Amino acid sequence: MMSDSAEPDLPVHDVVGVGFGPSNLGLAIAAAEQGLDARFVERQERFGWHRGMLLQDATMQISYLKDLVTLRNPASPYSFLSYLHDRDRLADFINYGSAFPTRLEFHDYLEWVAAAFADQVAYDCEVTAIQPVAGEPGLLDVRTSGGVLRARNVVLATGLVPRLPEGVRASERVWHSRDLLPGTEAALARGTAPQRVVVIGAGQSAAEAVDHLHRTFTDAQVCAVFARYGYSPADDSAFANRVFDPAAVDDFFRAPSGVKDAILGYHANTNYSVVDPELIESLYRTHYHERVSGRERLEFRNVSRVADAVETDDRVELAVESLIDGARDVLSADLVVYATGYRSADPGRLLGGLAARCRRDADGRLDMCRDYRVATDPAIAAGIYVQGATEHTHGLSSTLLSNVAVRSGEIAASVAASVRSGHLAPTHS
Repeated sequence: MMSDSAEPDLPVHDVVGVGFGPSNLGLAIAAAEQGLDARFVERQERFGWHRGMLLQDATMQISYLKDLVTLRNPASPYSFLSYLHDRDRLADFINYGSAFPTRLEFHDYLEWVAAAFADQVAYDCEVTAIQPVAGEPGLLDVRTSGGVLRARNVVLATGLVPRLPEGVRASERVWHSRDLLPGTEAALARGTAPQRVVVIGAGQSAAEAVDHLHRTFTDAQVCAVFARYGYSPADDSAFANRVFDPAAVDDFFRAPSGVKDAILGYHANTNYSVVDPELIESLYRTHYHERVSGRERLEFRNVSRVADAVETDDRVELAVESLIDGARDVLSADLVVYATGYRSADPGRLLGGLAARCRRDADGRLDMCRDYRVATDPAIAAGIYVQGATEHTHGLSSTLLSNVAVRSGEIAASVAASVRSGHLAPTHS
């Protein structure tokens, strides 16, 4: 479906970003460096990034140097160090003696940067469709709940979608880990202390949820259910971390499909279903000390899965099945937290009829160019870029903060080159 060309007086922006999380926030900085006219649309009422997991003592799992800009432009006024200087905490952070700020502090940094670009962002605004403009193959209309934005390029960065097992629905008693803090606050406000809380999952969010709930509900039994024998430590060793280097994106993009699969498999333990070793040790010590004292509140159901869950008016009944012998126990829980991860939002959802003009690989995934453009049919000359749903072409850092600075710079440079040259966007990878 073509956009109505009866709107000829709309201003044309060089780039419109859909979503304004860390990825497109990084793009806003890079676009400003390139002198591009950029606008962004965000459905949240204000900037926010995983607010439900901003636990008091949780630290980032990447160095502060992997902020929004430093790997691309260390002299940028939007670096984490510039933020610390502005907040009069630079010396204090140096004395802090760690490369890993708390998640709360890093979120404050992101908000600090977002405030500088507030005039370019329409918050509390939903994108309803992206359509080609009739008679203008190099333009797209981004239709939103607040009006229409016309652009030469669109960058989709709609973030991650919480994943729940099939048949599970979030409720007052059943949460995804992304809602850990608001769910905890609501439970505390109800005034009835839970007797048992169950956390399902074996990754960092699951372990953090177990630790948080155990400390918050001091009389409750907290039960962790996971398929592994125990929590597995994240591999953040120097050589393994090279998989997140900017140069690794080039290597991954050029590699044959079989090698891509192997790389993802070899290095999954840098990111997926793994936990910081310090947190593993802390949980184990807590568990051991409780066994010594004879008051065990922290329980682990390992090599197990939840086979069935039934929610009643005042509890959730969980059938926990051993993967070893199939034996089942029924756990009656007041609260259940699924720390079962996320999936990338489908960029095709917003593209409507444009999705048919985007090329796909043999597995039905978007055919991506190295500069994060979607390969399109020749009839589409405008640029469509994606941040996030590109792990199959660009590797493990596609959905992570690790490469935001470089990735957003590459996208901005690509957009700037096409705008300034007047050339059509490439139609193949």
